[in-house]
Parts: sequence; C-alpha cells; structure tokens
Amino acid sequence: MALSLPLSDIAITTLALTLAGAFGLLFGKLQIRKIGLGIGGVLFSGILVGHLASRAGIEFDGEVMHFVRELGLILFVYTIGIQVGPSFFSSFAKSGLRFNLAAIAIVLGGVAVTLAIWAITDLPLPVLVGVMSGAVTNTPGLGAAQQVLGDAGFPGSEVANSGMGYAMAYPFGILGILTAMFVIRFLFRIVLADEEAAYKAETRSGEEALPSMNVEVINANLDGLRLGDVPDLFDHGVVASRMKKAGELVVPTRDVIVHVGDCLHLVGPKDKLQAMKLILGREIDAPMTTKGTKLTWTRLVVTKERVLGKSLRELAFLEGNGVTVSRINRAGVELPAQASSTLAFGDIVTVVGAQADIDAVASQLGNENARLQEVQFPALFFGIALGVLLGSIPLAVPGLPAPLKLGLAGGPLMAAILLGRLGHWGPFTWYMPPAANHALREFGIVLFLAVVGIIAGDRFFETLLHGDGLLWMGYGILITILPLLVVGILARIFGKFNYLSLCGVLAGSMTDPPALAFAVSMSSTGAASVAYVSVYPLVMFLRILAPQILVLVLAGIGAGAF
Repeated sequence: MALSLPLSDIAITTLALTLAGAFGLLFGKLQIRKIGLGIGGVLFSGILVGHLASRAGIEFDGEVMHFVRELGLILFVYTIGIQVGPSFFSSFAKSGLRFNLAAIAIVLGGVAVTLAIWAITDLPLPVLVGVMSGAVTNTPGLGAAQQVLGDAGFPGSEVANSGMGYAMAYPFGILGILTAMFVIRFLFRIVLADEEAAYKAETRSGEEALPSMNVEVINANLDGLRLGDVPDLFDHGVVASRMKKAGELVVPTRDVIVHVGDCLHLVGPKDKLQAMKLILGREIDAPMTTKGTKLTWTRLVVTKERVLGKSLRELAFLEGNGVTVSRINRAGVELPAQASSTLAFGDIVTVVGAQADIDAVASQLGNENARLQEVQFPALFFGIALGVLLGSIPLAVPGLPAPLKLGLAGGPLMAAILLGRLGHWGPFTWYMPPAANHALREFGIVLFLAVVGIIAGDRFFETLLHGDGLLWMGYGILITILPLLVVGILARIFGKFNYLSLCGVLAGSMTDPPALAFAVSMSSTGAASVAYVSVYPLVMFLRILAPQILVLVLAGIGAGAF
C-alpha cells in the first residue's frame, strides 16, 4: 500500500534531498585510518533514501529531479573552474608538464581498459560509462555521461543505470588509488625519509617564491645612467625593489641616477638574477633591510574596479608617488612586477616606499580586505549563462556519428576556467572568496549526488545482491588499478618521479581528495599537494570529456554507424 503523507510533491522531494544530503555528509565524515567516502557518502545515503521511498510507494517528479541534478552539476563544475582558472595554464610549466603527461596517460589508460571491457563483454553502455566514472571517482564525468546518454536517445531508466554502475565502482575507486601507492612503494622499496630529502633538494632553489639578490654596481659603463636605462632591468622579469646610495636606502624608481658603488636589492627568477648580476657587478651579502629607515614595505590588495586590467605602465601613479612594486601574488603564485603586468581583483602587490606614499597608493589600489569576502553575483550568473551557451554549441568531430557538445558539465567548466584566467571584463569581476566557492561547490555536488542516489536506489540492492552488481564492481576495479599501476611504475622507472610527487599525481589523476589526504599524511613537504594541484585542472576537463566521446563513439558503433 502506498504511503499517504500530508505533504506536497515538492515538499516530499525537498525532504528526500535534504535528508540524503544531511546524513550523507555525516556518513562521509566517518574515517578508518584517515580514509573515508567523503562527499561520496551522499551518494550512498541517497541510495538508501531512494530504496526506502520505493518500498513505501513514494514517487518523485522526474522533471524536478532532473533539473535539480543538472543545477547541482553546473554549480559544482563552475566553481571548480573559477578556482583553478588563474593557475590552469601555468600548471603546464616546469615539472607540471611531466606531471600532466603522466596524468593524461592514466586517463587514457582508463579509457583503454573501458573499451576493452566493452569489446569482450555485453555490458550495457550506460552501465559501462557509469562504472568508468565511479572507478575514477569523478562525479562531473558521470553528469556529462548521463547528459549525453539522454541526448543520444537512451530512455531514462537506462540512463539511471549509469548511476548504479557509478555507485558499484566508487568505493574501490578510492581504495584502488591507495592500493597503487602501496604496491609502488613496496616494489621499489621506497624509504619516505629519502624521498623527503630528495624533494627538499629539488625545491631548495625556491621556485614557488621569487628569489632575491643584493648586487653592488661596479660596471663603470653604467655610471651616470638612469636606472630605467640599465639593460634588462624592470621590464625583463627583474625588479629593483630597494637601492642604497651613499649609505642611505632609497626607492629605486626609473629616474634615479646610478653610480658605481650603489647597491640594489633585485627580485626575479633565478636565471635572470644571475644575468643581471653580470651586467651590474657582483653579489654582496650586506643586508638591505628597511628597518630603521624612512622606507618600509607592505602588501596591498587590489580591490578598486578602475585599476583592474590596467598595466603598471598605465598606473604611473605607483612611481609618481615615490614607491616601487616588487612582486605580484596572484592565486598563490608570485609574479615579477613588470611595466606590462596587469592587475586583477584580489592580487596582492608588494610595495616599497615611504609610509605616506604607500598610504596614497593603497587608497588608489583599494586595499579593502572586506571586499575579498564579497561574492560577485552578477559575474557568477553571467558566467554560468555563458557556460550553458558554450556547452550547447555542437562541435562536428570527424569520425563521430553526432556532433560533440561540452554540455552542462564541460561548458560551464571551460567558461569558468577562461573567465577565472581573465579575471575582469567590463562590470564583471570573476573572483570568488574561497569560503563562498567551497560552499557553492559542496552545495552543488550534494544536490547532484543526492538525486543520482535517490534515482538509483529503487533497484540498487536488487542489482547488487541478485544481479550483476558484483561483476560491475570487478570491472571498476580493473579500470581503477591497471592504469594507476602501469603509469605509476613507468613514471618511477623512466621519469624518475619522486614518490611523494607521484602519489599526488595518482590522486590528482582521479580528482580524489581522500586519496590526496592520505598522500599528504605521509610527509610534511607538500610535494603531494603541489603535484595534485598541477594536474587537477586538465584531468577534470578530460574526465568530463571522455565519457561523452565514449558514448557517441560506442553508440554509433552499436547502431552500425561505422
């Protein structure tokens, strides 16, 4: 007999979603040796709610559930894009390129194993892509797969099976990453203390922060020149932030005249500092601190709209006020302050000068820390709208039976990455406080997983206990573990990857925070976190794109399109 409740359909749906979210988040916090399901707990809580609702005869409005699922997915991927946008393209520099190549190999390896399973089994395509997304613990990939399955004409009941496949494969998706870490550590007899020492030796040069150097001018050819006329200074990656003349510390603006015996405090990349030393003279150990002088230094936050997108050359008031900018910190990355450097909302600039001059510059840059906590809602809604439009554009790809679309997962993600990198345009500022970004991201993924779990819940336990659920779980284990082990072993042998960094790459290739937490707990060096952040943006994009291409290709093959 159907259960009769004095609640409207909307109220019942809301109740189911909120209960799944509340208990799922609590369930996800349960940990065994620092390992837990995390946000994945919402999926299994939703499955339980869906199962109980089915047993009670409660039905949910399909259109409402579909809307809530897609809205949650959009919020989740958009906030991810805004977060990683400023550092997305820089993540390919230096060691980040090696990390990303290894991560790409893991993604492609997972796709290859999935194709092999499809070729030798009769696993339905919706279940296959669901198992693949669960095996790599990538929820946006599941969302992209479900959307393209619907666009390809699969009925709703079959699309729901992708959620069940995801749930079957998800638990070992987490455990599989840890298993790969343990196996690699055992095979190579890795000693964590040795890996920590090696990592510290590699990073001792201070790549994360800009190095500095004190140099005395001994090149007589420079005597009498304006500082701005010294070759390769200011606009070539090196900045003079302090200058000592006749024992007095002054601000090294471009109009200051250089004399032999002057000392400069230079900031910039290590290789360019060495080149600058050859031009100026010799490195000295004498300190050039502002302590006890009329000069000081401080960090100012850029919050005024009128300076956004403008270069330091355009903002001549910086040197006009007798100050110099030595560094710009953007999204945790330090950049040299060049004349062509543009300012973005939230940039932290290091300014050297007299206190009165710094105060004048601070008022023009804004320096209103409270504004950093404000959510720019016009930019948020405009960015999402742009992402939805971008995701709806059909892209004709040779060999595919139907046009490829980024969809509601890939479109907002790509738009957010580009807008986050742009930072500012017209009245819009694409900056989001970390706390607000985290809140919206969690809210979105909770909605998505709750819906997926509730929809799959009516048949989940039957499939697990009396159907092919255990077989699907086995397929997921293969998709998880084989690429991780193969690429991990090759990266260690041929790529000479530091084990701690390799663990970060493995976790990042699966976009899996619980695995990252485990990797971080092995060492205090931060090696795993650096590698994880380096590969996360590209991997997230590929994980969203891969299921769509698989569905279009395999659906076309199944329909005899080739």
